[in-house]
Amino acid sequence: MAKVELKQPVIDEISELIDGAATVVLADYRGLTVAEDTDLRRQLREAGVTYKVYKNSMMNFAFKDTEFADLSQHLAGPTAIAVCKEDATAAARILAKFAKNAEALEIKGGVVEGVYYDAAGIGTIASIPARDELLATLLGSLKSPMADFARVIKQIAEKDGEEVAEEAEEAKTEEAPAEEAAEEKADDAKEEATEEKAEEAPAEEAQEEEAPAEEEKAEEATEEEAPAEEAEEAAEEAEETPAEEEAEEEAPAEDAE
Repeated sequence: MAKVELKQPVIDEISELIDGAATVVLADYRGLTVAEDTDLRRQLREAGVTYKVYKNSMMNFAFKDTEFADLSQHLAGPTAIAVCKEDATAAARILAKFAKNAEALEIKGGVVEGVYYDAAGIGTIASIPARDELLATLLGSLKSPMADFARVIKQIAEKDGEEVAEEAEEAKTEEAPAEEAAEEKADDAKEEATEEKAEEAPAEEAQEEEAPAEEEKAEEATEEEAPAEEAEEAAEEAEETPAEEEAEEEAPAEDAE
């Protein structure tokens, strides 16, 4: 089997690994202990970064005619490749942080969002906070103006509420004298009605006192008229009595004849 046929699967693997990657960083791992290498791989894996070691020739074939072609200049000596397809700063940030405590680890260069950076440039990229931290900072910066705006709106609402309460209190204060005047007017009307009723009471009593007097006068007049009527009746009876006696006297005479 030809050497090219043996190399092609590895080249395809590298090509698939870097395809669509947000960042690719090359580092010289020579001098790392097994424990350090294990710890570095763990940190990169937890951040979503793939870390592998390939032959420089294989990576050179995979980088050819891609946006990562500028990395071929760093393919000398032991080289590890760190690839991340989501967080553009994760690989650079973790490698740079780890290199501070492990001097044997050396960053060679990298490509971030299609742009090539040398070791110094990758060091600058590494100082950028993680994506989650950037989002948190952005949300915090947005939240602060929103909180200030909400606080201002609340203060305006409270001020308006206080003004409404003051206006209501003033209106209530203005209405109080009117209500008192109405109550005084009602009391005056009630007193006048009471006085009028008190004035009418003696007149009614006088009328009640006059009524028996009129009845007494009527009875006295009736009593005075009664003797006159009796006298007239007696006179009439006196006139009729002699006539009746004459008639009775004439009756015997007629009988004697």
